[in-house]
Amino acid sequence: MAKTIDPAQMRAAVLAVREWLTDDEVPDPPRRTVAEAVRSTARTLAQDAPGGSVEVRVPPFVAVQCVDGPRHTRGTPPNVVECAPRVWLRLATGLVTVDEAMEAADLTASGSRAGEIARYLPVLRL
Repeated sequence: MAKTIDPAQMRAAVLAVREWLTDDEVPDPPRRTVAEAVRSTARTLAQDAPGGSVEVRVPPFVAVQCVDGPRHTRGTPPNVVECAPRVWLRLATGLVTVDEAMEAADLTASGSRAGEIARYLPVLRL
């Protein structure tokens, strides 16, 4: 069983990258700082929407399975959402919606259930 994500730690990790998420002129934070924010928010999504029917990928930091339904066990999952770390964190904090990210071609979603993650976002509103 996965370790439970502490909401206070997740919030602290996200706040450490807040300026980077909200201001395009701010330089990239340290890789470790971004990784902590990405992992904690993605794992929070997996806690909030337990299941295995959708895989959320934020390379190179994390991939989680979430959303109740048929569990995927081998090969490429039928329902996949993938995006860059900054895009994920903007989704996870409510700065953009899944639809907005898809329209901007910042997020790829495949499979009939991939869009269901939108119901569980944001995990932390900035």
